[in-house]
Amino acid sequence: MTLRYSMFLTLILSLPVNAQDKEKPQDDPDIDMSMVKLVGTTAHEPINEMSGIVKSRRYPDVYWVNNDSGDIARIFAIRKSGEVVIGDLMANAFHGAIPEEGKEPWPGTEVLLANNQDWEDIAIDDEKIYIADLGNNGNYRRDMGVYVLYEPNPEEVIRSRVLNFIPVRYPDQEDYPGERWHFDSEGMFMADGKLYFVTKHRAGGHTEWDPSANLYRLDTFKTSEANVLKKVDRNENINVATGADLSPDGKHLAIVTYSALWIFEAPTYVSKWLSGKSRMLPLEWSVT
Repeated sequence: MTLRYSMFLTLILSLPVNAQDKEKPQDDPDIDMSMVKLVGTTAHEPINEMSGIVKSRRYPDVYWVNNDSGDIARIFAIRKSGEVVIGDLMANAFHGAIPEEGKEPWPGTEVLLANNQDWEDIAIDDEKIYIADLGNNGNYRRDMGVYVLYEPNPEEVIRSRVLNFIPVRYPDQEDYPGERWHFDSEGMFMADGKLYFVTKHRAGGHTEWDPSANLYRLDTFKTSEANVLKKVDRNENINVATGADLSPDGKHLAIVTYSALWIFEAPTYVSKWLSGKSRMLPLEWSVT
C-alpha cells in the first residue's frame, strides 16, 4: 500500500470479543471508527512508502518503520507524532519534514549487508529487529527471508550491520509461480519468541484477489539453507492482509487489510491466531 504521507492509527484493544461468524463476519455496531484515533502524521520526504512499523522496547516513544520495495536498505526511527528521530550529532547536517537551508533530509539508519528487494513488515524483541523481505507479488521468488540486526540507538547510530539473513520458503509451494498465488506476505509479528507470517492471496495472476489468509511460523534460524515455514492456521475471510502486529500485552493480534481491521484474541490452541474469537472493523480511507 503506497501512502505519500503516512498516518498512524491506534485502536483500543480492550474490547469484548465475540466469536466470529465462520461464513460471513458481521459488522458490530459497538465497533466504529470512533475507536480508531489518528495519533500522528509522517511527512518526511524519504519515508515515501511506509510498509512496516513496530514500537521499540528499549527506547521510549520510538517506532521503527521501513519503506517498501524500491528503496535502499534503511530503517527510520520516528516518534508517536510521526516526527523522525535525528540525534544531536546529526542535526547539524540533516533536517526532518521541514526543509532547512544547508541541510539534507535525514536519510534514516542504513542497514549494511542488506538489500531491500521487497521489504514489507518489521518486528522486534528485547534485543533485535527483524525485517521481512517477503514481498512476493508475482509469487515467483525463491530468495525470500528475514534480516536480523541488533536494535540501534536512534539518537547515536547512522548505520547498523545485520547479524544474519534467515532464508525461508513455504512448505506448500512447489512451482514459481504456482497455479494459485498464495505465497506473498506483508504481515509479520512475534509471539512467544516465534516469528509468524500472514499471507495475502490471489487466485492466479495480478488482478483477481482470493479472500483468505494463511498463517506460517518460523521454527528454525538456519543461515546456510532455506528454513521451511510451518503452516499453522488459515482464515477464509481476511481479504488482502497488508500488516500485522501483536498488542503489547500479547493478548490481541491486529491485522489490517485494504478495507478492514481485524482484532483476534490470543488463541486457546498454540499458534491458532486466525481461528479464535475476533472482531472486524470496516475502515474508510483513501490512498493514492
